[in-house]
Amino acid sequence: MNASSVEELGSETLAVKDELSMEIDPPLNESQTTADDWRKALQKVVPAVVVLRTTAGKAFDTELAGSSSATGFVVDKKRGIILTNRHVVEPGPVVAEAMFVNREEIPVYPIYRDPVHDFGFFRFDPSAIKFLSYEEIPLAPDAASVGLEIRVIGNDSGEKISILAGTLARLDRDAPRYKKDGYNDFNTFYMQAASGTKGGSSGSPVIDWQGRAVALNAGSRVLSSSAFFLPLERVVRALNFLQRGRDSFQDKWEAVTIPRGTLQVTFHHKGFDEVRRLGLQTETEQLVRHASQLSETGMLVVESVVPGGPADKQLEPGDVLVCMNKKVCTQFLEMEILLDDSVGQNVELELERGGKSLTVHLMVQDLHSITPNYFLEVSGAIIHPLSYQQARNFRFQCGLVYVADPGYMLVRAGVPRNAIIKKFAGEEISHLEDFIKVLSTLSRGARVPLEYINYTDRHRRQSSLVIIDRHEWYAAPEIYTRDDVSGLWIGKQALPDVNKFLVNDVTSIETSRTEHAEDEYHRGLKKRRLGEEQCAAGNMAADNTLNGPNVDNLEDPKPEEDAVGRDQNGSVAEQEIEPTLVMFEVFVPSSCMLDGVHSQHFFGTGVIIHHSENMGLVAIDRNTVAISASDIMLSFAAYPVEIPGEVVFLHPVHNYALVAYDPSALGSAGASVVRAAKLLPEPALRRGESVYLVGLSRSLQATSRKSVVTKPCSAISTSSADSPRYRATNMEVIELDTNFGSTFSGVLTDEQGRLKALWGSFSTQLDYGHESSVDHQFVRGIPIYTISHILEKIISGAKGPSLLINGIKRPMPLVRILEVEFYPTLLSKARSFGLSDLWIQALVKKDPVRRQVLQVKGCLAGSKAENLLTQGDMVLAINKKPITCYRDIEDACQALDMHDDMKGKLELTVFREGREIDISVGTDVRDGNGSTRVINWCGCLLQEPHSAVRALGFLPDEGHGVYVTRCSHGSPAHRYGLYELQWIVEVNGTPTPDLDAFVNVTKEIENGEFVRLKTVNLNEKPRVLTLKQDLHYWPTWELRFDPDTAIWKRKTIKSLQS
Repeated sequence: MNASSVEELGSETLAVKDELSMEIDPPLNESQTTADDWRKALQKVVPAVVVLRTTAGKAFDTELAGSSSATGFVVDKKRGIILTNRHVVEPGPVVAEAMFVNREEIPVYPIYRDPVHDFGFFRFDPSAIKFLSYEEIPLAPDAASVGLEIRVIGNDSGEKISILAGTLARLDRDAPRYKKDGYNDFNTFYMQAASGTKGGSSGSPVIDWQGRAVALNAGSRVLSSSAFFLPLERVVRALNFLQRGRDSFQDKWEAVTIPRGTLQVTFHHKGFDEVRRLGLQTETEQLVRHASQLSETGMLVVESVVPGGPADKQLEPGDVLVCMNKKVCTQFLEMEILLDDSVGQNVELELERGGKSLTVHLMVQDLHSITPNYFLEVSGAIIHPLSYQQARNFRFQCGLVYVADPGYMLVRAGVPRNAIIKKFAGEEISHLEDFIKVLSTLSRGARVPLEYINYTDRHRRQSSLVIIDRHEWYAAPEIYTRDDVSGLWIGKQALPDVNKFLVNDVTSIETSRTEHAEDEYHRGLKKRRLGEEQCAAGNMAADNTLNGPNVDNLEDPKPEEDAVGRDQNGSVAEQEIEPTLVMFEVFVPSSCMLDGVHSQHFFGTGVIIHHSENMGLVAIDRNTVAISASDIMLSFAAYPVEIPGEVVFLHPVHNYALVAYDPSALGSAGASVVRAAKLLPEPALRRGESVYLVGLSRSLQATSRKSVVTKPCSAISTSSADSPRYRATNMEVIELDTNFGSTFSGVLTDEQGRLKALWGSFSTQLDYGHESSVDHQFVRGIPIYTISHILEKIISGAKGPSLLINGIKRPMPLVRILEVEFYPTLLSKARSFGLSDLWIQALVKKDPVRRQVLQVKGCLAGSKAENLLTQGDMVLAINKKPITCYRDIEDACQALDMHDDMKGKLELTVFREGREIDISVGTDVRDGNGSTRVINWCGCLLQEPHSAVRALGFLPDEGHGVYVTRCSHGSPAHRYGLYELQWIVEVNGTPTPDLDAFVNVTKEIENGEFVRLKTVNLNEKPRVLTLKQDLHYWPTWELRFDPDTAIWKRKTIKSLQS
């Protein structure tokens, strides 16, 4: 059993029928073997048993991407063939190595996986084994019998070699059912023994005292010691085909066809007592018993028929099989031999249905023809024809367009795994080729409807809106086809004109919809998680200034001019602010999960702070828009429209982001009612002051309440998460007496609806001990003054680098900050540390409300303040002026910018260890872009360390520019243990101080080569590991944000083609 999925594949679910746990084992024959016999057998067998380490880089059919370990054993030494389970060989792409008992490791390649039964074969080069003497394990299916003493030799529970004893108790057990939407074996008996195998023992040989394999270990029951073994009769047949095929070739493997036939019918073996109740005639039972062996106890009964298959509308559940081609057939093996030998031919079935005899003639279908051997990969999604396995599970017709992994584009549209695509962009979809044809007509940013069905709700089609990626998050669509000669899946471009698909049609993205999308919208069939687009409209439009428009000078349009009616029952504040509110839906692609972002999907409410003819800006908290590498959809309360937004500014300290939208995308009607809020940064809110908390529900309905400010300047304190991500620091926030809970975001206004604060969401992590922590969010008010300060710089023209916003290049502001994390300490506590009365009086005079002093919690690693300030320092003054709050520090930093101070230093008066000292501390200048570059190498995402990592106070001395922020399942990084939260400081002994140095080193490493890495984790612990580079499935690529085009662009650094 795969170590990664043994609880599913190596065990049965609790939904299995009760009688499976009530079996009474037949009496066991006394064993005549001795311990010496077993010792000799094991000495011969153990060297031929291998540990298989497999990596499935892509989801396919019933399996997900992941890495695991299992067992196999050599069944042909001369030709180099290893037998194991089908779920180890995998139905999709797999990379595997086999390790022998003497620790020799060699690559192995899949040559066959049975479409139904749980066995498959790997091949290897026998000459690659240099130091081990071993013999192949012979297969002896006829040696299996009840009472036979056996040993299971394998990689049980991750151990290299384990030997478990047992006794065969049953040979006619029903095939185990592992799960309803995954791989299950059927139309075969299994053997059962109480050997207690666990994870990692899949593919282990079940041997007798002569060292012969009598069965293949496949699964087990979790809550007991029962293990399930696959009989070997069909394994022997398949092996014979492979051996003959290999002998017919000269120096290399070629694809070998193993005939497999099917009627797309699942049979169950039921006892004579039960088939009598199904209506079996007495004469028929006499015929069957007379023609069968004396040990026969039942007959084969139809359990299910796959729609659209050869037996559809011919056979029904409950039909009792009597004869096939005039021969009594009561065993799975007899039936399968006949079907495999009759592919493409008709077979005659004699059955009884409710006591009546009937005869049908059915065409035997090629089982391989309904087992997919290719798939489409687009935007991380894996789509392929529906396999026989899943068609049987879901009762759908084989060959339908099946979503094995929704990836990013389809997840964003709400399409789940296991969905069947029925319609795309208005075109009916019956085959994968239909889907590809439609896809080839679409450009980046296009929005088209998609209809699908799911087996859990099979009778209704569900609709969603698919947005073709505007940014180059993923490679262009590719078709992968299985190549049984090389054992690889070969990819090629799926679209005839790739360049057309790569074009970004900005106009169509932001201002137009397809005809089908409009139909979906107006019929109300768009089922986004945002909910129905119910909205309340505003009734005025205005360009925003920092102080906002004069309300008295604006005229309300006539009611008949309103684009959408608005509820007049709300307060004046609600009516005034509602047209400025925007609902955010944010998606983060898995290919670009930077800066420790902890989720791929976020909701939140923002507020428009600027709205002009060519630019709109919305303010939102950074728990909703965490990173710039995001796809953002904006839904406006003032007008029923959904348009994309782009991140233009992420404040490096404060918990807010600015997102731009194109006002022309609103249309003339929308632009006339959408407007900006009036900002009122001064005076600051005071304790006891009344405010209105206004926000939007998921259905875009305004919700408000009147609340009272309880704490106007509460210092925020959040701890670092297990995986460091943005957290608010050095901020004072507003607390209210009542609100709408921890998930409701919005704004705080005065009675006239003027914006005083953003009611934003904050993220943190709660530690429950025992290495258990839970993500937690809460809401607080963010004073509008810091947002208005940045807005003023954007409008008036900043001094920073330019960014393309709606086709216009605009200089964006830089933020000067003191990269030190502070926390407030009461003056009463500071006195206990020895702070003088003179300073206490000065600080109280400066701020009689807070009565606090700021202490240093830590400096960000790599900052100019590092090594100058130490933990516990009390900062008393800046440039000889007393300070008591975070804003004082911000004002001092801004003053440096106003005077163009090139040194950028602050003169701090610090109280340290009982004495006052003056220190000149440098400040740092940061932009609002966030991380703008990521490299994917061997399945791990590499970036420069972001501020949340640097806030931990440590960077490796060896080099800190290559930080592992994420690791993909099923990648070489996952397989060899190169996990996130560490730095790569050396590659093959060469230092890698930054990303460019890393790229230069790894570009020289070829496919299949092992790489030696030196890493350092967040706890400063160094480690050396090796990793095998796989450029076939995991090419090295880079995503980088281009400010000139405002597009994330993808570049291949090294692949097999390069």
